[in-house]
This record gives sequence, C-alpha cells and structure tokens, in this order.
Amino acid sequence: MVNITFWGVRGSTPCPCDANKRYGGNTACVSVEAPGLDPIVFDLGTGLRFWGDTISADAPFRGLALVTHLHWDHVQGLPFFVPIHREGSSLKVCGRSDEGTLGQAFGEFMRPPFFPVRPGELMGDIEFVDVVNADFDWGRAHILARDVPHTGATNGYRVEIDGLAIAYVSDHQQSADGQSIAPGVLELCRDADLVIHDAQYEPHEFAAKSDWGHCTIEYAVRVAAEAGAKRLALFHHDPSHTDAIVDRLQAEARAFARGTSVVEVIAAAEGVTMSLSPVSASSA
Repeated sequence: MVNITFWGVRGSTPCPCDANKRYGGNTACVSVEAPGLDPIVFDLGTGLRFWGDTISADAPFRGLALVTHLHWDHVQGLPFFVPIHREGSSLKVCGRSDEGTLGQAFGEFMRPPFFPVRPGELMGDIEFVDVVNADFDWGRAHILARDVPHTGATNGYRVEIDGLAIAYVSDHQQSADGQSIAPGVLELCRDADLVIHDAQYEPHEFAAKSDWGHCTIEYAVRVAAEAGAKRLALFHHDPSHTDAIVDRLQAEARAFARGTSVVEVIAAAEGVTMSLSPVSASSA
C-alpha cells in the first residue's frame, strides 16, 4: 500500500480563506509514504509545515524531497518544517536551478535579509543534489526526473514503488497548439497509476496568460489519457479559484476523461490521502 497525501495544492501564492477552505490554500507539497520506506515529498511549499506537524518526534527524521523548480510557492516551506530542526534528522533535496547549483540557490534566498536562518544553521542535515534527466533509487523506490516545459529550469518526477507508478508534473506549460505533449512528460506519465498534474487555468484564463507556464484542465486530461494513466489529480489550483470553481472544473475534467484510460479524476484537496495498491485504489 502506498499513501499519497496532499498537504498543499495551490499554485502561485498561499491564499487560505473561507472561499477555498475545502480544497485549501497552501502551496505545493505532496507526501508519498509506504511501509519500510523513508518518506518522499514532492515540493516544499507552505503545505510542508502541516506534513511536519504529523511526523513523530520520537526518532530523527529521514526523507527525500523532489523539488520541481525554485519559484517561491514550491520552496518557502523548508524553514518551517519542524522535523528538520531535530538533531540527527536529514533531508536529501533533489532539484535544479537556472543559475548555479541547487544548494547555491537555496543559500541565496534563505539568508538575511530575506530570511533570518540559513539552511546550514538548521539542526538537521540538508543535502542538496542537482538532478536533470536522471534516474536514481531511494530505498526500493525508483525515481525518474525529466525536463518539463515551464518558465525556467523545471523537473517533473515519477516514483515507481511496489509495482505502482506516481507521476508529478506540478507546473507545465501547455503547448501552443494544445495538442502536442513534451516527450519527457509522456515518459513520466506513461501507464501511471496516478498523475498529479498542473490544472491551473480555465480556457479564458489561459488565453490571457498563455505564456505563464501552466495549462488548462482539458490539457491535463489530455496528458493523462495520451499517456494511458489510470487516475488524475488536478493540482496547482489558481489562487483565485474558489471551492465552487474547483468543484465545477473537477466535473468538467471528469467529462473530458470519459472514454479514455483515466478511470478516476479528482481535484486535489489538502488533507486527502489516496491509498494505492497494485490491484485497487481508494480515497479517504
């Protein structure tokens, strides 16, 4: 059994408010946990703090973070992740930077006067590792990192574990023709049990922001369906989208998915866990 939990599902900026309290207003953070495996987390947005609150303090923490890119909404949760403040804890952070190394980038934006504490001043150990179009292992999990079109150096990831595949493509620039899909994205999503995919815009929003690095729900469904994926989680909700809007977009995405390989479509919501096994899946 592999549990995928959404701790932050919003794009661009944290925006918790009454209008989006069902889906949540924290930014990108999704944990992947399985028995006997040190946990994996996709992105370090503001949702990371809430995941940290659930982790026991009885033993040092050890985990792997797969960071897609370095926009604020994907990294600003790191200094608020309580488990890494504990002696003996460790976090391996994989990702890439447009300029210099990943470690140099974190050292630049996590320092005075922007923030009072530097990564090296945290009690636990943080290792920054640059990955571009790479394959590597974390325990019994096999991980693929591939280039994803966005607005700068961006990775997407695929985690394969216990016969299951989870693809994470949080920020994805829709192609100009709305039809073609980058080969790396298709490779990540191919026959995946779950694809977590950027679904930030409605068509009229995309028309006004076509070069902002995101896509529509219809394109998200197209990616999942063309890749032969089984389930799709709409992700990176626009900060202006209320619960009612996300409800409607989820219904529209389900309509788009009819007749394709995608048998389940959900709009990702904070606190929701998808429990997957090789023979079944459930949402709690």
